[in-house]
Amino acid sequence: MAPTNPPHGEVPPAVASEQAREQLRRDVDPRLYEEIRDLWKRHSIAEEHRDLPGLISTLADDCIYEIPAWNRRWEGHAGATEFYNGLLTAFPDIHFALTEIVIGPQGVCEEAGVTATHAREWLGRAPNGQRLEFTVVIFFPWNAEQRLFAGERIHVSGL
Repeated sequence: MAPTNPPHGEVPPAVASEQAREQLRRDVDPRLYEEIRDLWKRHSIAEEHRDLPGLISTLADDCIYEIPAWNRRWEGHAGATEFYNGLLTAFPDIHFALTEIVIGPQGVCEEAGVTATHAREWLGRAPNGQRLEFTVVIFFPWNAEQRLFAGERIHVSGL
């Protein structure tokens, strides 16, 4: 028996959270796509230039940064600033090389290869002075009310 597609608007039973249900209901709009893509570009360029005020300006006031596997979370602009100050101090030469990106009305999901020298302590991990290479998948949820990113959910592999 061939699989059938659910009727438009019907949510598959595997969708567990109300947030995911709401995200699935969002319509694709070319103008919104451009807005989200342009904001992601601003965010990425600001990060590359270590422009913390520019980077924070792309985030909703109540943004949340988290690394779920490490049970770490930072809240609001103060939390995002703390996250970036720690990251950029610990890995002063950090470089993200984008390998995949998906943009939609839910936000942005990117995969990147990361290279960095571990120069200072970060999240309880002592520096080793070594050049590291690892992969990250980062989800930037879209805050439709503030028209900014609601933060970042970061998944790290190979570190």
